[in-house]
Amino acid sequence: MNIQNFIKKFQTLAAIGLWAVLWFCFTTSPLYSQNKEDLEQLIRESKTRAALVQNVQKAVVHIKVEKILRDSQGQPLNNPYDLYNEEFFKRFFPGIKPPERQPGQPFRQEGMGSGTIISQEGYILTNHHVVGEADQILVKLYDGKEVRAKIVGTDPESDIAVIKIEGDGYSALTIGNSKELMVGESVIAVGNPFGLTQTVTYGIVSAKGRTNVGINEYENFIQTDAAINPGNSGGPLVNLRGEIVGVNSAIYSRSGGYQGIGFAVPINMAQRIMDDLINKGTVSRGWLGVGIQDVTQDLAQAFNLENAKGSLITGVMRDTPADRGGLQRGDVVIELNGEEILNSRQFRNEIANAGAGSDIEMKVVRNSKTMYFKINLDERPKELGRVSMKPDKSKENVFGFSVTNITQDDVNKLNLESSNGVLIGEVKPGSLASKEGLAAGMVIQEINRRPIKSVSDFNQIMTESSPVKGILLLVVSDGNARYVNLKQQE
Repeated sequence: MNIQNFIKKFQTLAAIGLWAVLWFCFTTSPLYSQNKEDLEQLIRESKTRAALVQNVQKAVVHIKVEKILRDSQGQPLNNPYDLYNEEFFKRFFPGIKPPERQPGQPFRQEGMGSGTIISQEGYILTNHHVVGEADQILVKLYDGKEVRAKIVGTDPESDIAVIKIEGDGYSALTIGNSKELMVGESVIAVGNPFGLTQTVTYGIVSAKGRTNVGINEYENFIQTDAAINPGNSGGPLVNLRGEIVGVNSAIYSRSGGYQGIGFAVPINMAQRIMDDLINKGTVSRGWLGVGIQDVTQDLAQAFNLENAKGSLITGVMRDTPADRGGLQRGDVVIELNGEEILNSRQFRNEIANAGAGSDIEMKVVRNSKTMYFKINLDERPKELGRVSMKPDKSKENVFGFSVTNITQDDVNKLNLESSNGVLIGEVKPGSLASKEGLAAGMVIQEINRRPIKSVSDFNQIMTESSPVKGILLLVVSDGNARYVNLKQQE
């Protein structure tokens, strides 16, 4: 062997040895071990998530609905565009109206959505807008079997519905606690977008407590970026424990497709409605009997509040829990059952969800002072139009003036002895009241020798009195009392 061959062989062996040493050092280094462990951990998590999804899918159903469309005279419709009805456009193409319907031969509208089996007895949770007006409902199970379903009950105000299929032993999802959800937490949506059954998407909780979406009467949406599209409606939003935490309901989109903003009804809200529908066929909501509005920054300054949060009471209805409990116009509710109230819609939702017969505890700011109230709720009347607001202001009467209730602010500003009586609000120029010297800011304490404490008393006595015979008023102004007799000429 010559010297050159020896050198080449030595170089080759040295290179191999060097690579072996480097490989050994790399594979036994802490960094390589950590990377390998991290990769294996990711693989384990991915497989765990896949197994979780498979269990969830067994409880998710594809819902097909059919409905014969008719016009306002009960005539069938024959317009293929009716497949995309007003509710569809409202949820997926906001601001765009569907084509006008034309009368014709019977036309069967077909729709689709998703649902979640929530009991082994075959109860399925879904959206009202999916099944609420259906003539026939067909449910496709995870194993491909199709069965008929019937409506147990629906609630248009929350967009929640319950349907049922015959049989038992179905795979059902465990109900979670949406109140424990955190913004940023991972969630999974399962459904049938565009008829693509058992589609799974993954995302996070983008926000909670969305109350101003403008779709439902009662809104407290979970916002998520998990892809939701037409057909996902009624399907579950689940956490990484495989528990249902929301019912997918709508998306925000300019195109009708996914744009990263989806909304789900929280399961805590949906479950109470679901239980009512299953047990009673209708939904019972708690009712306080007040008018409310949000606290703006300007109102917060006017009411000497620390911040623009809470729910401002704008009126109290007669003989309601609020009336009996002592709430007044101008009160600002800042806490309900120990939970901070951010706006009026949240307050309204919490009252409704509490249910009739529930005792609630409220923290209220009145005239810069903190007060506490414990009130027992009534059931919300079916027709709120029949319940009148406790009047804070009367209409202008035949004598040309109107009155308002006396608030604590009025007592302080006008240096009054009490809030008994009513405050003259407006006086029509040239009227009999104006000619007799009545003016805004004066207090009426009696009518026809009968004491009055509120606008209700004033209206009652005025109704019983005759303008021709006249009314005798006891009027207080600047601490001085005088009687004024108003009599309308025949």
